[in-house]
Amino acid sequence: MSKATERFSETVENYIKYRPSYPKEVMQFLKEKCDLTKDSIIADVGSGTGILSQLFLDYGNSVYGVEPNQSMREAAENILKGYPNFYSINGTAEATTLTNQSIDIITVGTAFHWFDFNKTKKEFKRILKESGWVVLIWNVRNMDESPLLRDYEDLIIKYGTDYKESNARRFDKTAVKEFFNPHEMQIKIFKNVQRFDWEGLKGRLLSTSYSLRPGDDKYDEMINALHAIFKKHQKNDIVEFLYDTKLYYGHIHG
Repeated sequence: MSKATERFSETVENYIKYRPSYPKEVMQFLKEKCDLTKDSIIADVGSGTGILSQLFLDYGNSVYGVEPNQSMREAAENILKGYPNFYSINGTAEATTLTNQSIDIITVGTAFHWFDFNKTKKEFKRILKESGWVVLIWNVRNMDESPLLRDYEDLIIKYGTDYKESNARRFDKTAVKEFFNPHEMQIKIFKNVQRFDWEGLKGRLLSTSYSLRPGDDKYDEMINALHAIFKKHQKNDIVEFLYDTKLYYGHIHG
């Protein structure tokens, strides 16, 4: 298991409780733009605890959740055990183990920045039907509209173990655009929000791969700084985490 895969094992409980889902409007958009029907076969790659997979399962799709981290995969299997059309796959973006040209839509929810782009494109082209779609989705913190999130960003830059060098922060839209070449990469943005009490905000921070853990040097200092941010921005003991949910989508065959 790679370091990138291992680093989420300690975050699973907080990930389940405090990571955002995706706006319901995403599904309607995919029906209109990406030929999504109830019969579409979905591969949710880097599926984690199943946050994105569940939207498609609720719609009635069969979903193959491809996830290399055992703790995350087992969490998804438990959360989604009531869906007979969910198939949990121990695989990676570069080696999904799925059948050739068996998938109508490949989705990736807030995970694509961990993948090897070239190997992933080769694998996606192998498993995706000729007319299939790739949909990459991120919940991006909206610092332009949120003073809270600007303060939060300063905190994780100061205390994050490797946040300044993290793949998520270095996300390059140009590289993603190249992933869809020779087709045009298309973009759609939705608004999204989470509301947290103090325990929720703390859990949201601890759900990240770069957060300090209890027992680490400066962990208590980090938590105290986060609590000061909470007190500064709370209204009725609640703060709002604003996101832009960004979809990058298109074809890759041809």
